[in-house]
Amino acid sequence: MATRLLRPLMPAVLAACGLWLAMAPARAGLFDDDEARKAILDLRAKVAQNEQQLKQQADQIQSLQNSVLDLGNQNEQLRADLAKLRGQDEQMLRDMADLQRAMRDMQAGLNDRMRKLEPQPVTVDGKTFTVDPEEKAAFEDAMNSLRGGDFDRAAASLNSLLKRFPNTGYGDAARYWLGNAQYGQRDYKGSLATFKAFLAAAAPDHPRAAEAMLAVANCQAELKDTKGAKRTLEDLIKRYPQTEAAHAAKERLVALK
Repeated sequence: MATRLLRPLMPAVLAACGLWLAMAPARAGLFDDDEARKAILDLRAKVAQNEQQLKQQADQIQSLQNSVLDLGNQNEQLRADLAKLRGQDEQMLRDMADLQRAMRDMQAGLNDRMRKLEPQPVTVDGKTFTVDPEEKAAFEDAMNSLRGGDFDRAAASLNSLLKRFPNTGYGDAARYWLGNAQYGQRDYKGSLATFKAFLAAAAPDHPRAAEAMLAVANCQAELKDTKGAKRTLEDLIKRYPQTEAAHAAKERLVALK
């Protein structure tokens, strides 16, 4: 009975089944397109994501490159600054060396000036004594004039020395050479007085005492005091028999007779 009831409905059922079967491929294609679109959308999203990541990485790389470039520039600047500092250090060292050299020169000059102002020991005719630089310069100037044959200048310088420095250690030498300068001027009276003053002030064993006595005799002879000259020569021979002045005195005595 059930079969009889369903039999009239079979054509409709079959038609419905046929329609469903006919539409099945279309529905399958529709599902495939949706999945493809979804896959494409997913792929696009991944590509966009990757592009974003790549852009971020590129930005990071660019930032790193900029940082490296900045570091390079800073390094170059540091090198330039270091070179400048080295140059300044070298200049400073040169300036310090120049300053030290100038200070040494200044100190040396100061020492020289101080030495020129300090008393200096000198030795004349075997006698050592201390004199002022000015005193020494005056005596040496007078002696240079005497050696050059400028008897006027020598006599003036020696007279000035004896007046300015009455207690000078050059006293004996100054009187002896003053007598010679006066003799060179043909001032025999002045020369005689100077040599006598020398003999009175100098010790009897002075190395120039015999020569001074011979000079006294020569002055006396020039002044026509022959007797006085002979007495002086004879006294010289007795006091200093082994000297060259004594030998000269003997020859002078013969000439005066």
